[in-house]
Parts: sequence; C-alpha cells; structure tokens
Amino acid sequence: MINKNSPLPIYAQLEEQIREQIESGILGPGDTLPSEREFCERHGISRMTVRQAINNLAKAGYLRREKGRGTFVSERKMEQQLQGLTSFTEDMKARGRKPSSKLLHFEIVPAVESIAQTLSIPKHDPVYHIKRIRMADGEPMALETTHIPANLVPGLTPEIATGSIYNYLEEHLSIAIDYSNQVIESVTASETESHYLDIPSGSPILLMQRDTFLKDGTPVETVKSAYRADRYKFVTVIRR
Repeated sequence: MINKNSPLPIYAQLEEQIREQIESGILGPGDTLPSEREFCERHGISRMTVRQAINNLAKAGYLRREKGRGTFVSERKMEQQLQGLTSFTEDMKARGRKPSSKLLHFEIVPAVESIAQTLSIPKHDPVYHIKRIRMADGEPMALETTHIPANLVPGLTPEIATGSIYNYLEEHLSIAIDYSNQVIESVTASETESHYLDIPSGSPILLMQRDTFLKDGTPVETVKSAYRADRYKFVTVIRR
C-alpha cells in the first residue's frame, strides 16, 4: 500500500511497487498495466502522481506505451557481457535466439581521412562500407555501420555480410581476430536510427564504437552500432 506519511514521495513508492511486480514476475512481458484511473482509485492519489511513476518506468525501459492501446510491460533486456570478444551472431545463438541481418548498404568506397586513420591505411584506399540491421528472432536490435579494409579482407560479398563476418574472417580467410577497443555512450536516436530500429524518434539508444584488431595489432574493422536501450544492457565484472 501507499504510505502517505512516508518521507519517500508517493510517485516513487508507486514506481517501486510496479518495478518489484515486474522484477518478481507478477507482471510479465506484454502484460497490460492498469489504467491511470485505476491506480488513482486504488490508492487515492492524483493522476499526475501516477503519470510521473509510469513515465519514469517507461524511460527506464520497464514499460512501453502504445498510443490508443495502453501501457504494457516491456520485454526483458538482454545482457551482453563485456568480457570476451564475440560477434552479434555468436551472442544471439548463445542466448537461444535466432540471429539475422537485413543488409541496407554494401559498397567498396575510397576511405575518407577519419576512417583511414582508424584503420591505419592510406587515405582513399578501398574499404567495404556496410550498413546492417541486426535482428534477433526477427526483431531489430541494432543498426550497425561497418568499415573493413578491402585489401586486407578479399572476397567479401553482400551474401556473406548478411551473416557473420567474423566467421568469414576466421573460417575462410584464417584471419585471427585478437581484441577490440570499445566505447559505449547513451544518446538519443536520430530519425534514421528510430526508423530502422522501430522505436519512437528521440528514444534513448546505446551507441557503441568498436575498433577490432588482429594479433599483430593490424586494424581489421571499425564499427558503429546503435543498440536499442529498451532491449539491451551491457554488463561487466570489475575487480579491485
């Protein structure tokens, strides 16, 4: 019940109650949340208070709103461990999900200066420019833009790019991937990202920049990935 004498604000108490019901499984993914009016009548609180609690939970990814339909419990976020370098395909298969990619763009282009510097190649050297929607069980998870040196990775085709490029490098070219440098930040989705990820414009996303290297330190790819923040979270173990 709501304790109106508690120093904790009423909206925060309601928010915590709903969050606990979701995390305990009382409310499952896809379940419909009671209406604002029902919460008001049940607890004797204002609609503005209820709305603030629901807005906070929606921003945190626990709930999703569908215009004209109501408010629903979101699907659980998938955790990606930051220990170990895995491809999207490997990661989804390990979760029992079916990975797939929708190829939006595939072209060999001259490297612009910033890409050339990142890949340690001369400016205007040929690079693959690949843009893909990475999906799990048919649902868009990330919008990915990749640049790979064409002279280092011969024979890459659009058909290969719809699957695992890492598998092609390691199994067909015997190119040993060793490590990557990765930066993750929270940003709001652009109109393009919102369109391809099927999320409202301005939604929070996790933007990841990954530069991958071979055992001798040669850069083999640079990737920018926009992950849906309502479907993904990154987890790491930090030791003292």
